[in-house]
Amino acid sequence: MSRCLLALVLVLLLSMSSRAQAHPLAPLVLQLTEHAGGLVDVSIKRAVVQPRGALPTPSLPCAREGLAEIQQLDDARVERFQLRCDRSLEGTVIGVGGLGTTEAIVRVELASGDVQRALLNAERSRWTIPDKPEPWASAQSYFVLGVGHLLEGLDHLVFVLGLLLLVPRRRDVVVAVSAFTIGHSITLAAAVLGFVALPAAWVEVAIALSLLALATQLLATEPRPRRAWVAAVGFGLLHGFGFAGGLVDAGLPLSDVPLALVSFNLGIEAAQLAVVVTVWLAAGVAKPLFFASDRWRRQVPAYAVGSLAAMWLIERSVAILVA
Repeated sequence: MSRCLLALVLVLLLSMSSRAQAHPLAPLVLQLTEHAGGLVDVSIKRAVVQPRGALPTPSLPCAREGLAEIQQLDDARVERFQLRCDRSLEGTVIGVGGLGTTEAIVRVELASGDVQRALLNAERSRWTIPDKPEPWASAQSYFVLGVGHLLEGLDHLVFVLGLLLLVPRRRDVVVAVSAFTIGHSITLAAAVLGFVALPAAWVEVAIALSLLALATQLLATEPRPRRAWVAAVGFGLLHGFGFAGGLVDAGLPLSDVPLALVSFNLGIEAAQLAVVVTVWLAAGVAKPLFFASDRWRRQVPAYAVGSLAAMWLIERSVAILVA
């Protein structure tokens, strides 16, 4: 089997094994606001599109009172109603079943003014509202959400891995990855704070195009790693809008934005650093096992990256046209 045919087979296998959804879907957002007299306002925001097998169903500690108000948004459904409770929410249990691969952000504002937050998933689907505020619990929840958003965002992962392939020296890798970080941190903050808003569908198309450009550079006869940081900043600005979807879609209250923004971004960076270090360690172990030329080691992943990017570009463009 020729090397060209081997590369084609690898590309096809990678393309077939990829997910059509390159980003995790928006989390369910459950907010409870407790008032004096036992009334509790409840807001439940669900994404219209859910992964296969997921049916998020909140379990609340008190009985409903009155009818629910439904608001249909472009990509989400918001349900609002009230609960009648015979005791304080402190110490009660809130759960969300049927999450599948999605998460649920839970925010509880007690009558005392204290605000408690938690991140629920399939492994941790129940939460007991603590009696006292837990200052690090909220930051931890958004940090975990950021880690998951990077690790489940296949196109972001592919871009980071592509930077590692493009830049051979570790010092240059650190510069390029740092530039990517600076770029996406700027637009992540701008999008979450509401200064800039771009159509999510077009952002996804542009991200696919950025991966095609990266694949083209990997195939270049003489890659230009010294200029990699310039491209990394520009692509980082673009990818930041993709990262922002995890928080913008959540519809967080303004008071939660600073904490969520910092913790979420730190989670993204921690996951990104873990990926880089893991690849470096794996490359050090596997290097003696491969005897192909440096150019050949770039070509196979370049075709894989380009094929994935082309597939995403077609899928996302078609989705816009048929919407």
